[in-house]
Amino acid sequence: MVVPATHAQAAAFKVLVFSKTAAFRHDSIPAGIQAIRELGAANDFAVDATEDANAFTSGNLAQYKAVVFLSTTGDVLNATQQTAFQSYVDGGGGYVGVHSASDTEYDWPYYGQLMGAWFKDHPAIQQATLKEEDRAHAATAHLGQTWTRTDEWYNYRTNPRANVHVLQSLNESSYSGGNMGDHPVTWCHPQASGRSFYTGLGHTQESYADSNFRTLLLGGIRYAAKATNADCRPETGYTTLYNGSTSGWTQAGPGSFTNSDATLTSQGGMGMLWYNAKEFGSYSLKLDWRMTGDSNSGVIVGFPPTSDPQTALDTGYEVQIDATDTADKTTGAIYGVKSADLAARDAALNPPGQWNTYELLVEGERLQVFLNGSKINDFTNTNPARSLQQGYIGIQNHGSGNVVAYRNIRIKELSGPSQSPSPSPSPSPSASPSASPSASPTPPTTSTTALRGVASGRCLDVNGASQSNGATVLIWDCNGGNNQKWTSTSATELRVYGNKCLDVNGGGTANGTAVIIWDCNGQNNQKWRFNSDGSITAVGANKCLDVSGTANGTKAQIYTCNGQNNQKWTRV
Repeated sequence: MVVPATHAQAAAFKVLVFSKTAAFRHDSIPAGIQAIRELGAANDFAVDATEDANAFTSGNLAQYKAVVFLSTTGDVLNATQQTAFQSYVDGGGGYVGVHSASDTEYDWPYYGQLMGAWFKDHPAIQQATLKEEDRAHAATAHLGQTWTRTDEWYNYRTNPRANVHVLQSLNESSYSGGNMGDHPVTWCHPQASGRSFYTGLGHTQESYADSNFRTLLLGGIRYAAKATNADCRPETGYTTLYNGSTSGWTQAGPGSFTNSDATLTSQGGMGMLWYNAKEFGSYSLKLDWRMTGDSNSGVIVGFPPTSDPQTALDTGYEVQIDATDTADKTTGAIYGVKSADLAARDAALNPPGQWNTYELLVEGERLQVFLNGSKINDFTNTNPARSLQQGYIGIQNHGSGNVVAYRNIRIKELSGPSQSPSPSPSPSPSASPSASPSASPTPPTTSTTALRGVASGRCLDVNGASQSNGATVLIWDCNGGNNQKWTSTSATELRVYGNKCLDVNGGGTANGTAVIIWDCNGQNNQKWRFNSDGSITAVGANKCLDVSGTANGTKAQIYTCNGQNNQKWTRV
């Protein structure tokens, strides 16, 4: 039976707390339910609680923005209920897993992907220190760089880092019994059109009276319910430029940034703090930022070395941070040059007072802007007086009263663009419907890279890291996993795992034929031609590798070549 909460007026959204157990039962479950009820009452969401798996129908789940698996254990859903829940999450619903939610549904592969990593074992309850890896997410922004607390610390069967965005990890030297080395314990990730959040914390009754843990739980629920935004795409391979130390950074012009609690906060100006230790070419730059009120700041890229902040603005490009101004001078805009996609920007933006995350993806002369994981701008430089192909990066302190804070500035250098950027965002109307073999250079023999979709910014991926014949190929956030590493061979194959080939299902030639993996066999439906415009042609069908959308989980297919960005790929 579902037990509803009582509210005097309608709440902004509803959450279902599910605490059925088929194995060990935690005595903290009642305290957890009560804590979530109290969080809901204080933060404008309603809470229903149940241990009845019959609540898992499509019709019933549709009323909830998120479902919390609170210390569930064992097999708690039958096949029909599993199908309903998978459709709910993939269709846009939220999942929150707490503690032994990872000790649940071991025989359901989808749940393992959704939750992140299954429980293995644990030592005795004891004090340990956590490293806060992301201090922009609503679940962890309130915490310092480390957090010492007492709980039951799980070891997991696998390390989830390649497939999730890690928010907290355990310092195994701070307690006894950790055996993972790199030890994530709280994480999040997009799941098709939905969202997933998991924390291994929450074994003890005392946890649910701890204000820091309650705030973490609240942030996870609000993220999963889409009441706040975060960049929860998996993140590997980044180098820290700032996370407390300003080594390599220089102030140019008036004003400055204070540096406290691994946070840079602007004051005075107009000036710029720039990283003068290295010049960068193609890269992914990520940083977290928070504004107060209608403050003004920005991230400046692609400028030559200078002690004058105005020169940096005149020779580089500024990605703006500003709540109110003309469209080409507000958050997400390439300042004075190109407005953000305002609908996409507004859907992804957290308001003043909350943290946001930018990714600035620079490839050649192309600059893409992602806000909290969503693409909001796509700009290609055609001004011969400026170039994004090489330059420095900086953050702006705009002037008195403009207070913007920054955290965790990090960068991943890329190998460079695989094709010359187009001066126009739209394809040429005279483009041939299929690429000419004479204009199709083959990549170097045994070149292994990821393939990132130009339209989506996501990588070609084998679903669930499956190695089975027939496994679906789709796009997913780039994470460096082996299921996203494709090797071009002299036989014009695209191999993954060494022995599986990218394959047009059944040797089909019709538009929409699925692309899968299969044992390499030398047939034409496993041969691929790289074209100079970034498209990839299936030789047997003479059609292009294509995706019909940009969301995680969009399946790869073949389709008549048309020159659109959903058929263009970059080797990264």
